[in-house]
Amino acid sequence: MEKKETFLIIGASVLDILAQPVDTDVFQIGSVCAEHSRMHTGGDALNEATVLSALGADVRLISKWGTDYAGNCIQVHCRNHGIDTSFARIESSLETGINLVLVDSSGERHFITSKHGSLRKLHPQDIPGEALSGRQYLCFASIFVFPAFDDTALAKLFAKAKSQGLILCADMTKRKNGETLSDMKRSLALLDFVFPNYEEARLLTEQTDYDDIADAFLSCNVGCVVLKAGAKGCFLKTTGERHWIPPYPNAHCLDTTGAGDTFTACFLYAHSLGMSLRECGQFANAGASICIEQIGATGGIRDAQQVWERYRNC
Repeated sequence: MEKKETFLIIGASVLDILAQPVDTDVFQIGSVCAEHSRMHTGGDALNEATVLSALGADVRLISKWGTDYAGNCIQVHCRNHGIDTSFARIESSLETGINLVLVDSSGERHFITSKHGSLRKLHPQDIPGEALSGRQYLCFASIFVFPAFDDTALAKLFAKAKSQGLILCADMTKRKNGETLSDMKRSLALLDFVFPNYEEARLLTEQTDYDDIADAFLSCNVGCVVLKAGAKGCFLKTTGERHWIPPYPNAHCLDTTGAGDTFTACFLYAHSLGMSLRECGQFANAGASICIEQIGATGGIRDAQQVWERYRNC
């Protein structure tokens, strides 16, 4: 039997309720008719885990949700996609996070989240050391999502994973409390890859030029900076390499929900196959272009062959 690459994905799992297209008229009219309305699983970690599993990887997910309807949907989804949830925290007292996702006519999404849901409830004690066993990659799916994971907590987790030889990766959302790179230096210094989008990286580094942003991360000893640039593609930089990689040229953007998570998952999958950084970026762009042509975070990716076909046309 062919050996699968093994990933541990840590972060949020929620249920998304999406409508597209929606504009500000809804707040004046009171009722509008959207072209599409769907319910999908969502959350950065679950999105990445779902895509990696579809590509053929062995995926373990650490996340937290309840036993309500939304939580049961997530559990069924993970079981149907072969995602290992043996270390997930499923608690009857939790209200599973539900995101309302309003997608405008350009495909950009706008989120309404639940203040009391499970989205931000993950804690360091929810990640036992044995969960790292047998994994090759650890991806902390979004820095700044969980209040309990400050720089100190992240550095402790990353150091433990590093001592076991895992390749360390992290995605992020926008900073919540005005954090700068100096506030995150201990944890960033342990990362092999970081995957912010341009706006997230601009705020954190307080730089505007792509090279300056990447250099700021590299100065913290991050191994490779991968800046997701949306319709511009992606920008990669290490101490020895620099690449601007254009997007797949023929995608029709319907909904950008989950595109960044799909990009990260595809990049890591390509890296696990031994592809070069440039090739990883091209493969990730191909996967993200499939995602944005569908409503919902991950429904577009069926298997690796689908992404390979588009990759060859990048």
